[in-house]
Amino acid sequence: MKPRQDVRPRVLLIAGSSRRQYNCPGVDGKARTLMQRMADRLAERFEVDVEDLANVYGRERIQSCNACVSTSMALCVWPCNCYRKDDDAEPDLMWNLDLYARLDLADAWAFIAPINWYGPPSNLKLMFDRLVCMNGGNPREDLIGHKDVQKALKLERTEKWKQLSRNHLEGRTAAFFVYGDLGADELDEDGRPKKLLHKHWFDPDAEPFDDERDALAPIVWQCRYSGIEVPDALWRYQLIGQGRPYSDSQAEHLAAQAPVIGAFDAWTDAFAAHVQAKGKVKPGRYRAHGYEPPPYRWKELKLGVLDARMRLGIPRRGSSPHLQQQLALNRDRTLRPSKSAARSRPKKERP
Repeated sequence: MKPRQDVRPRVLLIAGSSRRQYNCPGVDGKARTLMQRMADRLAERFEVDVEDLANVYGRERIQSCNACVSTSMALCVWPCNCYRKDDDAEPDLMWNLDLYARLDLADAWAFIAPINWYGPPSNLKLMFDRLVCMNGGNPREDLIGHKDVQKALKLERTEKWKQLSRNHLEGRTAAFFVYGDLGADELDEDGRPKKLLHKHWFDPDAEPFDDERDALAPIVWQCRYSGIEVPDALWRYQLIGQGRPYSDSQAEHLAAQAPVIGAFDAWTDAFAAHVQAKGKVKPGRYRAHGYEPPPYRWKELKLGVLDARMRLGIPRRGSSPHLQQQLALNRDRTLRPSKSAARSRPKKERP
């Protein structure tokens, strides 16, 4: 085995579009084509890992973040333990694709994503929501009984917590290639949708940002807040398909758009130069790579008892649900928490 200093940097390339030909669009997104092009160009200089977050029929999806941090930072476990690998009840793509370990193994990440309604694609946003645990997440779930809220609240107030909480993926580089079409061919001369009836209701000059790359700004700043380096030069936007119908702006049309391909290759080269100059990144103390979740059956059984008590309206004394109940703030007593909270359902309209 080669000494570590001779090993090539490892890069993880992620296509962030939601489209795949194996789902109802019936067509792969442009991000997948660009990801593969980038992988081919980097193959000789880097260890290259690629992943596509797009939706595939019958495949599990990235589960939503449960916002444990808002209860206690110590309740948010690194890597996320709200879900687990090969779970039939709540199948999670993050765990089933080993994304925590692969992000940990890589020295740099490259994300290629379209703009969807002034923001990142849903799957890419979900992935970063679930990566909140990389910023200060609890690497010792045994100290909180897997997911015991009261133990987490207590741990967060100790000196030990200051030693445990850290940026677990600190030092890596992330690059973003963002592309969009500025409304394709659906806008009129004044920048409003052609089919819009009430054009006077908004001013197109007041759109949310001037620089289109800012559609991914929340994700970029999440990286920076977590100790991930995102150089401005590696966060770029490219206009693709403006004025064209969507059907004329598919992956197969990219080859004929020399400015687009040129811009993407320039971004790829800049990414490669930065990562090579920086070299390997020292892993954090608490690794997602090689992580084996501790046994949880007995702990979840005990947590199940607490859950049953809350359903019956008798939460643990001193807990937030108990205090909220005393203050008449909590109306969440129910034996069927998965049922809609609607007070009444609308009646079906008669034909």
